[in-house]
Amino acid sequence: MQERGLEPRFSNAVQQQLAGIQGAALESGPQIHDLRALDWCSIDNDDSLDLDQLTVSEDLGHGRVRVLVAVADVDALVKKDSAIDRHAHINTTSVYTSAQVFPMLPERLSTDLSSLNQDQDRMALVTEMVIERDAAIGPSKVYQAIVRNKAKLAYDAVSAWIDGQGALPDAAARVPGMAEQLRTQDEVAQRLRQRRHAEGALEFETFQPRAVFEDSRVVDIRQQVQNRARQLIEELMIAANVCTAHFLARHGGSSLRRVVRSPERWARIVALAAQYGSVLPRTPDNRALELFLAQRRRADPERFPDLSLVVVKLMGAGEYVVERAGAEPIGHFGLAERDYTHSTAPNRRFPDLVTQRIVKALLMHEPPPYDASELKALAAHCTAQEDATRKVERRLRKSEAALYLEPCIGQVYPAIVTGVTAHGTWVRIFTPPVEGMLVGHVPALDVGRKLRVRLLDTQVERGFIDFCVEAG
Repeated sequence: MQERGLEPRFSNAVQQQLAGIQGAALESGPQIHDLRALDWCSIDNDDSLDLDQLTVSEDLGHGRVRVLVAVADVDALVKKDSAIDRHAHINTTSVYTSAQVFPMLPERLSTDLSSLNQDQDRMALVTEMVIERDAAIGPSKVYQAIVRNKAKLAYDAVSAWIDGQGALPDAAARVPGMAEQLRTQDEVAQRLRQRRHAEGALEFETFQPRAVFEDSRVVDIRQQVQNRARQLIEELMIAANVCTAHFLARHGGSSLRRVVRSPERWARIVALAAQYGSVLPRTPDNRALELFLAQRRRADPERFPDLSLVVVKLMGAGEYVVERAGAEPIGHFGLAERDYTHSTAPNRRFPDLVTQRIVKALLMHEPPPYDASELKALAAHCTAQEDATRKVERRLRKSEAALYLEPCIGQVYPAIVTGVTAHGTWVRIFTPPVEGMLVGHVPALDVGRKLRVRLLDTQVERGFIDFCVEAG
């Protein structure tokens, strides 16, 4: 982290400010709605403690559903330019490794006082939206509220229940009507998902292995699997971020946007599709690209993660930019959205906290908390630090995999070629899902070629894993 310009420890000034915080912020006033009676729930990873958002829904009949997304009001405790805020500004995001999380905010805040924990009253910003029968996002509004999480749930257990493979989680079963809530939200999310893909939103399946620890030992490497509960939260958060962007646009001024530009390397994406017998238009077209990706997922699911990674790299990374009211939006090519911001994770992403402050200032008719020059500098800084964080997390994943495979030197694995460059040839073994480099005599190989490889060496400190082609 230090090599990448990230700060792994909190300063004495942060600790002093933290010691002065007596408890969770609770505010009152005519502008603050009391929504504690609603059947809110959170759905996150099994081990997640920094709960940023809650959801609740109401069936309006005729296929229309009102959805409310509550986002933790972190600004209520972390004020601009305070010591805690300055630390968050340095890192701009929490850094997640399998062995340890380096939170953007001190854990007393991110996992307690500013987290939407079960059975605790918390301040929140609520996005209220109506999802129409055709999954279009109808009228929406944003306001401050007090909320109370009735059920802390986890992705895998909720997804198993939705798919009929498991029981309703106990935390949900204890709340009358929560099962119906989850069914409604799942149904709405799937409709939103279908509409987005019809409009050209891209669906990838990238390679994301995660180490499983028991005490200090790595006991397994597992690939994170997409499921219905993850899709539920993903779709409702995308919708909330779109509504927040629309709110900011309606009220004028400058704000941060999350964008993925139209791919400059589109010609290379066209050439890649041609290798599979598919023809893409000469100019960027996300609908055509999504049709190609969907076709390849069906035709060759085993190799699809590797194809996804190539396309993601050719598209270019997301970034933060400043947009002004009335200006032509850049948009998010991957999500097929013209107006999009990050607003739903202020405990772990600094741009979301910045957006929260801008929204609150508008709601309270106060001057903007950031001027245009501050926002421009923040956009560039947050983009750079996100890239640094991604490199740290990738480096740690490689070291975790090398540590796990250290006792397995000499073993032979089935593998698939994932990359061929002037610098070398890379392969991925299937169990455990780990990627490494071919060394020694390497024959000419194409991406997607299946072969058998022998594990030759691992270097935990550097995250290196070396294979050789197994004869025969």
